[in-house]
Amino acid sequence: MKKFTHLIKREFRLFFSNNVLRLLFIGAPILYGILIGAVYEKGKITDLPIIVVDQDQSLMSEKFIDMLEETESIHVVGIFPDLTDVKNKAIDEDASVIVNIPRGFTSGIQQNKLPEITIFVDASNTLTSNTALMAVNGVAMTIKAGIQIESQKKKGVPEYVATQNYEPFKTTIIKQSIRSGNYLYFMLPGVLLTVFQQILLLGLALTFASEYENGTFGELVRKMPNPLGMLAVKIIPYMIMSVGILLLYWGFSKYYNMVIGGAFWAFSLSTFVFILAVCGIGVLVSIILPNQLKATEVLMVVATPSFILSGFTWPLSQMPNWVQFIAELIPLTHYLKTFRILYLNHASVSHIYAPVIALSIIAVICLSLSAIILHYKIKKVKNQSIEDVN
Repeated sequence: MKKFTHLIKREFRLFFSNNVLRLLFIGAPILYGILIGAVYEKGKITDLPIIVVDQDQSLMSEKFIDMLEETESIHVVGIFPDLTDVKNKAIDEDASVIVNIPRGFTSGIQQNKLPEITIFVDASNTLTSNTALMAVNGVAMTIKAGIQIESQKKKGVPEYVATQNYEPFKTTIIKQSIRSGNYLYFMLPGVLLTVFQQILLLGLALTFASEYENGTFGELVRKMPNPLGMLAVKIIPYMIMSVGILLLYWGFSKYYNMVIGGAFWAFSLSTFVFILAVCGIGVLVSIILPNQLKATEVLMVVATPSFILSGFTWPLSQMPNWVQFIAELIPLTHYLKTFRILYLNHASVSHIYAPVIALSIIAVICLSLSAIILHYKIKKVKNQSIEDVN
C-alpha cells in the first residue's frame, strides 16, 4: 500500500511538472466554459435580419412591416419595391427570410379576393430559418385576426363567430436552399469539413516539432536551407493528401444521395486557400513549439471549439463581439461560409469574395511569420555548424 501511495504521489509530481499539461488540464475547461457559455449566453435568438418586398405601398402593408419591426426575434434590414435581385441582397445582409407583400394586397382584402403574402425561407440553417419563419407567421396571423374580426363586426357578426368564418389573405411558405428540410444536407458537410480542418492541424503539428525531437532539423537545413522551400516541402504533401479526403467526402455525398450542386471551380479555389490557411497555422505552431505533444495540444485547443464558433449552427450575430473576433481568426469560419453560399444558397461567386480574402489574409500572415522564424532557426543551425567545424 505504501508503494502504491508513493506511485500515486509520483504521478501527481509528473503532472504538475509538465507546464503544458497542467495548463491544458486546468485552463481548457475554464477557457471552454467561458467561451461556449458566451456563445449561448443570450439563450434565444433575437434581431434576425429579414427583408420585406412591399409591392403594395399601402397603409396596410406599412402596418404589417411595423409589426414585424416590433417583433423581438427579427429585424427588418431592408424594404424593397419589387423582387429584382432581392435574393442577392438577402445573402449580403445574411437575411434568412424574404417577405413579399403583393401589389393590390389592400384592395384584394377589401374585395374579398384572398390576396397572398409569400414568405421565402432560406432553409440552409434550420435554427435561424424556423425562428424567423415563426416570427413572421405570428405577425401574419395577428394581422389576419384583426382584419377578420373588424370586417365581420361591421356586418354585425359576433366576435367569437368572426374569428372562425373569414380569412382575409393567404400566406404561402416557400423553402429555398434545402427544399426538403433534410438535416443531413446541413449537418454532415459542416461536421466533415470541421474534421478536415482538425486532421490537417493534427498532422501539421508534427511537421517541424518531430524534426526537433528526432534531431533531424539540422539535416533538413543542409538539404533545404531556404525557409520558403522548407515550408513548401512540409505543406505540399498535406495538400496532395487533402485531395484524397475531399474525394472521400464526394463519395459520401453520392452514398447518401446528396444532390447539392454549385460552383465547383470557385469552391475548389476557396478550398485551396483554406488548406493554405490551416497549413499556415499548423506549421507556425509546430515551428514555435519544439515538442510534438505540446504542438498537438495547442492546435487541438484551437480546433475543438471551431465548429461551434463558426456560425454554421448558432449565428455569429448572436455572439459577443470578442467571441466573433476569435471566430474570425479560425479558417473554418470562413470556409463554412463559402460552402453555405455556393452549395446551399446557390449564390453567385461574388458573394464569397469576403471569406476567401479573409482566408488569404490568415494564410499570408501565418506563412510569413513561419518563414521569418524559420529563417532565424536556419541561421542558428548554420552558425552552430560553423562553430562545430572550428
